[in-house]
Amino acid sequence: MTDLDASTVVIENLRRVATLCGDALEGDVVLGIRNGRVRFAGLRGSLPREFGAALRHDAGGRLLTPALIDCHTHPAFVHARAEEWRMKLAGVSYEEIASRGGGILSSAAHVRGAGNDQLAEATLRHLRALRAHGVAVVECKSGYGLSLEHELRQLRAIAWAAEQAGVKAVGTCLAAHALPAERRGSPELREQYLREVCEQILPQAAAARLALRADVFCERGAFSVEEARRVAQAARACGLALTVHADQLSHSGGARLAAELGAQSADHLEYADDADIAAMKAAGTAAVLLPGSTFFLRQERWAPARRMLDAGLKVALSTDFNPGSSPVCNPAFIMHLAVTRLGMTAEESLHAFTGGAAAALGLDGQEWGCIRAGSRAAFAIWDVEHEQELPYYVGSNLCAGVITCRGWQD
Repeated sequence: MTDLDASTVVIENLRRVATLCGDALEGDVVLGIRNGRVRFAGLRGSLPREFGAALRHDAGGRLLTPALIDCHTHPAFVHARAEEWRMKLAGVSYEEIASRGGGILSSAAHVRGAGNDQLAEATLRHLRALRAHGVAVVECKSGYGLSLEHELRQLRAIAWAAEQAGVKAVGTCLAAHALPAERRGSPELREQYLREVCEQILPQAAAARLALRADVFCERGAFSVEEARRVAQAARACGLALTVHADQLSHSGGARLAAELGAQSADHLEYADDADIAAMKAAGTAAVLLPGSTFFLRQERWAPARRMLDAGLKVALSTDFNPGSSPVCNPAFIMHLAVTRLGMTAEESLHAFTGGAAAALGLDGQEWGCIRAGSRAAFAIWDVEHEQELPYYVGSNLCAGVITCRGWQD
């Protein structure tokens, strides 16, 4: 991790710069940065004289790309769920584990039992692990609190940990992740929790600026389409942008709901069909694909990425980093799964972790996920010669570091 604390910086000794918004740059390439923005990208001989006194950073003759954007993660947890993984390997389904009080409820119990410092430090470890693998922007969900007090605790831990880790966090309130244990057993208890989410948790998370977005798990065993619509409408009334956990375990209607609501994204989408894809494209809703969870849960149905791309849908990839279904903090491995299981090309997989992910979070594609004049000064450097190698070396951490410059988040 390299944070360059200077208003004017030159990054030099670059083997190759993959701009992801035009041709790659090769040769004696340098980047000129002022006030956290790229002002020059090209050959050293053309570097403007204004950079003559700039702080110099040697990239070691490596490949440089935009820093990665991980647009769907659950980093605020304190306990691994390896025992549940053993159960899954023995043939117990994700849904059966959840019905026994495991899964999300297990993570929620541990979050509720942890002190504020323990939760914050655990979240910091997770965000540092993501940054070590090339990530500078992380969408971070709550959803392991499942009450007003503990959802806000999670979101505060995320905000603190992101500042300490040197990443930009996009906070997402996922209070509608599951029914908490104490709100199960009757329709009345279920209604009480839905009212708490809509009338207390979402408004307070938004008012405190702890969350910019809201998510809801629209799936059998979680929340119905009607309930998810209710949560989303309450979130929108608070000024929050929307996303939906959609069509992961069944054709739940989540993708169609996301399109109906004009959500920024629908995420998972293993069971999305062509009509869902068309509706999402028409609405401008991006698809966030999470093959890490498909792989870890040993599911046979993978998201239809090739059909989505061929239809012109905006597609992003993400780690879905979480303790239950995707304890994966390596985006390059997710790129490998995208290429080998989803039918994407290496170039498409990298774009899905940069420009595609920016679109899924509603970030300006002229500033995030690319390298051009005016783009944010957040970069990943890699110990490979070409970006096509990122999904090729399976499981390795190829990232030599993330470089950010003063003012890159401003």
